[in-house]
Amino acid sequence: MAHAHVEPLVSFKGVQKSYDGANLVVKNLDLDIHQGEFLSLLGPSGSGKTTCLMMLAGFEFPTSGDIFLDQQRLNNVPPHKRNIGMVFQNYALFPHMTVEKNLEYPLRVRKIAPAQRAQRIADALAMVQMSAFSKRYPAQLSGGQQQRIALARALVFDPKLVLMDEPLGALDKQLREHMQLELKALHKKLGITFVYVTHDQSEALTMSDRVAVFDQGIIQQISSVNTLYESPCNRFVAGFVGDCNQYQGVVQSNGGENCVVRLTPDIALTGINVNHVQAGAPCVLTMRPERLRVVDSLTAHDSNVFKAHALDSVYFGDHVRLRCSIPEAPTFFVKLPLGDSSSIQSLTHGGDVLLHVPPEYVRVFSP
Repeated sequence: MAHAHVEPLVSFKGVQKSYDGANLVVKNLDLDIHQGEFLSLLGPSGSGKTTCLMMLAGFEFPTSGDIFLDQQRLNNVPPHKRNIGMVFQNYALFPHMTVEKNLEYPLRVRKIAPAQRAQRIADALAMVQMSAFSKRYPAQLSGGQQQRIALARALVFDPKLVLMDEPLGALDKQLREHMQLELKALHKKLGITFVYVTHDQSEALTMSDRVAVFDQGIIQQISSVNTLYESPCNRFVAGFVGDCNQYQGVVQSNGGENCVVRLTPDIALTGINVNHVQAGAPCVLTMRPERLRVVDSLTAHDSNVFKAHALDSVYFGDHVRLRCSIPEAPTFFVKLPLGDSSSIQSLTHGGDVLLHVPPEYVRVFSP
């Protein structure tokens, strides 16, 4: 999506947040969020992602810097005047009110005429397939149903923006995956801007147009899902998004965007020198498990074939993971499709195995 001349819907400009006046939870954040996109804020606990969401919602205020919504400065605007819907992990429904009354509450606060309220409530419940539940109380609903009502309540007043803080965190795996697809479909249908906080990288990859990866109060990388996975910009992003084998090595030589990394006295691999590590300097080399292939001979490919020791294999239903080792390095995984499983049986009894990885899938970072 090109956003050349369109003003962003939301802008964080130089935003910092400190709770104690000494430590910054969010550091110099510049972030533009575009109209209609599904943006996930992804990162480990304490990385600053939820604090960003809370500042956008108005439950926290920046220590310095500015936040804009539709070019209006939000810093001192109270939450209920921001035209932003919010869905929390614990649903935050009023237990003493029926579903209908829960949805009516944000409409009353915003002084929506009573005549319009019933229609809006009916529309919002239909959106989340909960029309039959309007007279029930939250305690009479399952977790997934409560989550749908919380979402309907966030959408009922037609907000410009919907914020979600780990909204599926309390659901079991199957329901969670089902709700991810529903949320994605709903987003597509409504075209509202969604900002979604999660620490679950597969959830972020499944749902988002773009993902911002946070660590230590800083956005390490913000890009489309496939760019984030295939072209991480540093070691943290490579390790946090998806499965990744990581090895310590030394850059032996540089040529163009590639370099040769010496991993052991017998193993040197060519890869993309992402952080421009100098020859002779230590580095971290990463490879995705699904990019490694078992080959028959050292001459099968020109380069990037190396010998490893096969330790054992784990069956995962749709693939098999072969656990391997090379000298003086942590064990690593090779992800093999099931079609290769007959050959896997012969590999997993403590024998040696030849592996190949194309140089374009090897990434080299500063340590």
